[in-house]
Amino acid sequence: MKPVFTIMSALLLAVIATVNSCPPSDRAALLAFKAALHEPYLGIFDSWTGTDCCHNWYGVSCDTESHRVADINLRGESEDPIFERAHRTGYMTGFISPEICKLTRLSSITIADWKGITGEIPKCISTLSFLRILDLVGNKISGEIPYDIGKLNRLTVLNIADNQISGRIPASLTSLSSLMHLDLRNNKISGPIPRRFGRLGMLSRALLSGNQISGLIPGSISRIYRLADLDLSMNKISGSIPASLGKMAVLATLNLDCNKISGTIPPTLLTSSIGNLNLSRNGLAGKIPDVFGPRSYFTVIDLSYNKLSGSIPRTLTAASYIGHLDVSYNHLCGRIPAGAPFDHLEASSFFHNHCLCGKPLRAC
Repeated sequence: MKPVFTIMSALLLAVIATVNSCPPSDRAALLAFKAALHEPYLGIFDSWTGTDCCHNWYGVSCDTESHRVADINLRGESEDPIFERAHRTGYMTGFISPEICKLTRLSSITIADWKGITGEIPKCISTLSFLRILDLVGNKISGEIPYDIGKLNRLTVLNIADNQISGRIPASLTSLSSLMHLDLRNNKISGPIPRRFGRLGMLSRALLSGNQISGLIPGSISRIYRLADLDLSMNKISGSIPASLGKMAVLATLNLDCNKISGTIPPTLLTSSIGNLNLSRNGLAGKIPDVFGPRSYFTVIDLSYNKLSGSIPRTLTAASYIGHLDVSYNHLCGRIPAGAPFDHLEASSFFHNHCLCGKPLRAC
């Protein structure tokens, strides 16, 4: 009986091991994904051996119940011991294989900061209905954002910053009703911001700087109640600033610098919850609204390199805090008000205006 019992036990353990390991189809998809990449320095793929990709495969995690691959987390900049031993950050070449789309239960894909990964975002990525995080920051990925990315209705993070993505922001992106963090910075994206951008009701950060985005700022953005950080700087945006942006409940940072924005400064921006406001290097004209008061709290107000005229608002002295103010390179004139915040500002904050005078400039 003992040999029979031993054989039965071995078979049972084999069955349990098979049940608790990843499906062969997931393992095959991971190996095909790996085959399209080359990582010469760290050996992060050396652990991708054996039949069970759910255990001890670097950067791979599986769902505890289904044992399907749920997460791929490969970062080229990490505090992991494998990076510390090598005394370097990662460098990887190759491309993201469409075979990754065969991992149909993926919840997160992080393939970030490898510097040398090229190719396009696989169009089939939009079929991964469980995907919550797509983070491809810091590579050399080109091509366009998949046109039907809006199908990913569970997506909360989309980060493709610091790549070479081109084309337009697809209209379907505004269907990502769960999206909280959008980072498209430093790419080659062109065309307008979709008119229905305001449909992204869960969005808290929208970072679109360093592209070639043109057209107007959609007024619908002001309907995103949770939006705290809006960065549209270093683009080709034109038209005026919607006054409704200053009525947003939690907007704390608004960067519109280095665009082609014209018109006047909406007074609402200066009486809002915004504490970091950068409107520099545009074509804004007219006077600086004289609407500051005890509730005004700004770490930064940068209005430099515009066409602003008139005098510096005296109500600025009533603000509870102004950390940094820059009105240089405008057409301002008159006496610089005395007292805070002007008593701690440098002369460079006022350079190249028509006829400003008083401390820290020359006496009037």
